[in-house]
Amino acid sequence: MENFTAYNPTSLHFGRNILSALPATLREYGDRVLLVYGKGSVKKSGLYDHIVPILRQTGFHLFEYKGIRPNPVIEDVDAAAALGRMNHVDVILAIGGGSVIDSAKIISVTIPVDHGGWDFFSGKAKPVTAIPFIAIPTLAATGSEMNPFAVVSNHAQGLKAAFGGLLTFPKHSFLDPALTMTVPKNHTAFGIADLIAHSFEAWFGIGETTLTDRFVISIIKEAMEFGPKLLNDLHNYAYRERIMFAATMALNGMTMYGRSTGDWGVHSAGHCLSLLYDVPHGASLTIVFPAWMRHFKGRIGNRIAQLGSSLFDESLTADESIDRIETFFKLIGCPTRLSEMNIPGDLSQPIFESMVHSKVNGGNMKMQEKDYRELIALFS
Repeated sequence: MENFTAYNPTSLHFGRNILSALPATLREYGDRVLLVYGKGSVKKSGLYDHIVPILRQTGFHLFEYKGIRPNPVIEDVDAAAALGRMNHVDVILAIGGGSVIDSAKIISVTIPVDHGGWDFFSGKAKPVTAIPFIAIPTLAATGSEMNPFAVVSNHAQGLKAAFGGLLTFPKHSFLDPALTMTVPKNHTAFGIADLIAHSFEAWFGIGETTLTDRFVISIIKEAMEFGPKLLNDLHNYAYRERIMFAATMALNGMTMYGRSTGDWGVHSAGHCLSLLYDVPHGASLTIVFPAWMRHFKGRIGNRIAQLGSSLFDESLTADESIDRIETFFKLIGCPTRLSEMNIPGDLSQPIFESMVHSKVNGGNMKMQEKDYRELIALFS
C-alpha cells in the first residue's frame, strides 16, 4: 500500500427534494450569484423555472451565463469569468452535467485574476484564491460534484487538458436523482460507462490495496447491476438513485486510498477523440478501454484477469475478462469501436498526431508513439 492523504471538503446533500436547502446554503456566501448552465436542458427539464424564481424572490441577484458546451471550451470559461468579475459575484451556482461543473471550477479561480483560465492548465499561473461555488448535477457520470478536477478544451492549441487543486472543490453539491430523469437513454448509458471507466483507471494505478480494490469492485458491480435496469426503465427513481451515488463515489477520492496514482491513459487518449470529433466523453472511454487492455495485457494480464474474475464471479483469463467487459459496454448501447461513430475519412493519422501533440500517457502504463499506433489500430 502506498502512503496517502484523504481529504474532501465538499458537503454532499443527497436525496429527493434536497434543493429546499439551497437558498440558505447560498446565503452563507453572499447574494450576488453567477448562474452557469448549458445549452437548454436545464430549461427544458423545468429545473430553471423551479430554481430561479425562488432565488429571485428570496433576494438573490442573479447573473446568468448560459451555453456551456458538452465538451467544454476555454472560451466559455473566460467569458463567464469576465461576467462574474464585472458584476462582483459572491458565489457561483453551476447547474448541469460534468461539463458545466468542470467549467465552474475554472471560472471560480479565473474571476479573481486578470488572465485567462488556460494559464492554470499550461502551468503559467497557480490559483491563490477562488470564488466559492455550489454544484447541482443533472447527470450521473463524471463525479465532478465531489472532486477538484476539471477538463476543458482549447481548440486553438489543439489540446484538451485537466486541472485541479485544493481551491477547485465545490463547497456544496446538491444531488437529487429526480433531476436526472430527463437524461436520454444514450447519455444515461455514457454516464454509466464513465463511472465504470473512472473505477478502472483507479484499479490499474500504482499501489496494492485490497480494501480499496473492494471499493472499486463494489462500485462497478453496482453500475453493472442497476445500469441495464435503469436503461430499460428510465423514469425509475430507485435506479437513478443508485447510479448517481455510484458515479459520485467512483471519483471522490475513495478509490485512490493506498495508491500513489491512477493510470488515466485511457482518458488521455479518449480526450483526443472528443477534441477532434466531439465524441461524447463516455463513448470515447468505451471505445478505448477494451483496446487499451488488449494492448497492455502482456504486462498487466494478471490484473485484468483479477478484475474480470471479481466482476463476473468466476475464474476468467485476461482475454475472457476483456471480452466480458466489452460485451457489457455493448449491452448498454455504448460503442466499442471508433467506426461505430460514423465519422467520415481516414482518422488514424489525425488521432495519432493529436496523441503526440497531447503527450498521451498513463500514470502507470507509460506510452510511446508506437503504443499510440497500436492502440489506434485496435480501437478503430
